[in-house]
Amino acid sequence: MDGVFTRHGNPSISLWEPIVWEYSSALSTFCLMPLLFWFFRTFPPRFSYIRKQILVHLVGTIVFSLGHIALMVLIRHLVYLVAGGLYDFGDWMREGWYEYRKDAWGYVSLYVVYHLVRFGFSRVKGEAVPITSEQAPDGNSVVPYPEHFLVRKLDKEFLVKVAEIEWLESSGNYVNLHSNGRVYPLRGTLSNVSQRLKAAGFSRIHRSYSVNHHAIESIQYQASGDGEIKLKAGTHLPLSRRYKDEFKRSFS
Repeated sequence: MDGVFTRHGNPSISLWEPIVWEYSSALSTFCLMPLLFWFFRTFPPRFSYIRKQILVHLVGTIVFSLGHIALMVLIRHLVYLVAGGLYDFGDWMREGWYEYRKDAWGYVSLYVVYHLVRFGFSRVKGEAVPITSEQAPDGNSVVPYPEHFLVRKLDKEFLVKVAEIEWLESSGNYVNLHSNGRVYPLRGTLSNVSQRLKAAGFSRIHRSYSVNHHAIESIQYQASGDGEIKLKAGTHLPLSRRYKDEFKRSFS
């Protein structure tokens, strides 16, 4: 089969061509989903800095669309090459704008669905509530931090010891408490929760993470000034140079 194939050329096309057009687009989107989900977790919806969020996700739609178009066109070129022909995407400005409009709506839809699913899942797996007391059992000293979190999961309640929490992770309006392989969402900000648990041995190590000193196995520093923390459970967490000095001082 020789010739140039384009959806804007001769209307006489083979049956397989529209199938390739559709499935190449779907396959490209599927390949980009892991990066999309990482981006959605990194920039979750918040009620503050609205303009910044709009700008970030506007850039996100552009990058997603460029990646989608590049992969899609590459797949089509390869398929047409195997079929003995050539694929012509058409006018890049016109076709690019057409694809971007679809990709932007797809990006927004995936973003909404992704966070709705995460929200629903967090409700099923339980939400943590701190158990606090103004005074210790001796009636004198003030308890500086909660010793337990009460986790409400479906129709049951569980107690999670603060000492068994290995690390904290920022997730939108929640902070995920990681303990013994399980995750418990706590409504709040990482900054506030980390400060509250500071006396329990927790330190901020990244804009998205805090760690329990007792859960650390080793620390490795890099030439860039950043580092990596390995936990006893095997988890690796990034150590940002922004928090490195304060993290070191917490051990002195």
